[in-house]
Amino acid sequence: MKKLKRSARLVEMTQYLLTRPHTLISLTAFADRYGSAKSSISEDLAIIKEVFEEEGIGELHTLAGAAGGVKFKPIMPKHTALAIMHDICAKLEHPDRVLPGGYLYMTDVLGQPDLLADVGKLFATAFRDRQIDVIMTVETKGIPLAYATAACLNIPVVIVRRDNKVTEGSAVSINYVSGSTKRIQTMSLARRALKERSNVLIIDDFMKAGGTIQGMIDLLYEFNATVAGVGVFVESGDIEREERLLEDYISLAKLTAVDMKTKQMNIVPGNYFNS
Repeated sequence: MKKLKRSARLVEMTQYLLTRPHTLISLTAFADRYGSAKSSISEDLAIIKEVFEEEGIGELHTLAGAAGGVKFKPIMPKHTALAIMHDICAKLEHPDRVLPGGYLYMTDVLGQPDLLADVGKLFATAFRDRQIDVIMTVETKGIPLAYATAACLNIPVVIVRRDNKVTEGSAVSINYVSGSTKRIQTMSLARRALKERSNVLIIDDFMKAGGTIQGMIDLLYEFNATVAGVGVFVESGDIEREERLLEDYISLAKLTAVDMKTKQMNIVPGNYFNS
């Protein structure tokens, strides 16, 4: 790469870091990339670090030593996240979104790139201190949420299927009981999709009693994998505590009340904002 003026180098270096979250980049790599001395690179990184932290973009961690370098972690401040979730809750409260059974229509919302980027960064912030190798979700509406989160954590995604596809090769299938309907259903995961003993973050779009997520947890046992965390975009609040199959999870929004006659509902920020 040709030698850049410092102002241009700062812009390019910032973009380079933003597109490679949770990746350790050595000072030597930067020095070689820009044809600059390491001392100049260090000064540039100090400027970027200050701006990232002041503007709530994220954290820039420096690791000393021969194998050291810098690593960018996207972070969303709690007050920023809360403001975003209030806006999302307002969108989701529209009467036209009420579906039979107390579910929400969210497909259009989950198709908005800017919203997904915010939610992905929010999930990445919530689980930033966990050791995570891969993100798991079940088809279909959880997929965009999982990929948005994976982009911020820079880790792969595996997708659990409702039925086994020929193109997936051999798979592990289990039966699970839906927490809300009490019906027995099936889910499967290709054997090649997940390495044994992986640390897995589960992301889902909507949770009622938690039967689907519990099914994914049971499926992970077949791979000797560990559940690193569970993130839910919207949880239903009309489930009795004893009916809830899951207790350890983070939700971003909570559907607290639904009136099927008037199509009125109340959605508030989830348990992530309680602490």
